[in-house]
Amino acid sequence: MLYLETPRLILRDYVEADFAAYYRLKSDARVMYYLQDIQLFDERSAWDDFERVLDDRQNPDRTFYFLHMETKGNHAQVGSIGYTVTARAPEGKLVHAGYFTYPRFWGNGYVTEAFKRVLQFAFTENGVYRVSTGCLAENRGSERVMQKCGLVKERELPGHEWHDGKLKTRLEYRLLKSEYLAQSH
Repeated sequence: MLYLETPRLILRDYVEADFAAYYRLKSDARVMYYLQDIQLFDERSAWDDFERVLDDRQNPDRTFYFLHMETKGNHAQVGSIGYTVTARAPEGKLVHAGYFTYPRFWGNGYVTEAFKRVLQFAFTENGVYRVSTGCLAENRGSERVMQKCGLVKERELPGHEWHDGKLKTRLEYRLLKSEYLAQSH
C-alpha cells in the first residue's frame, strides 16, 4: 500500500472503508467544477469507479496513483491527488497528474505541499520520466500550484475546452525528471 507523508498531510492508497468519502468527494459539485468529466452522480457508478481504483493497486503494471489526502491531526479528508500512467517508455513512465480538494482547504498550501511530495515519489521512487497536467486559464489557484511545484508551462490553448456553456482557454504544464532533479539540488 502506498503511503506518503508531508508535514501536515497523509497521502495514501484508498481502502474499501473509504468508499463513502470517495463518493462524497467526487460527487461534490464545487470540488468537481473543473473536472466535470470525472464527476460521479450516483452510488452505483461511483462503486464501479472505486472498485477499479482498488483493483489497480494490486496490478504489477499499476496505472492509477491517485491518493486519499487527509490531515495528520484529525484525519479530515482534504481531497485526492496523484497521477495516471498514460504510457511507458524506455526512459520511464509518462503520467498525467491532477488534484481536487474541498473548498474549505483552498488557499492553505495543502495542495502545493502534497503535490511536491507526489512529484518526489514519482521521480525518485516510481520511475516516472514526465509529468504533464493542466487547467483552465481561469483556474488561477490550480495554475499557481503547478508554478510553485516547478512545472513548466508548455502551451496555452485559446477556445480549447468546452466548460460551463463556453469554450475556454486551457493551459498545459509539464515537468521532466531531469528538470525535477536539477531543481532539487
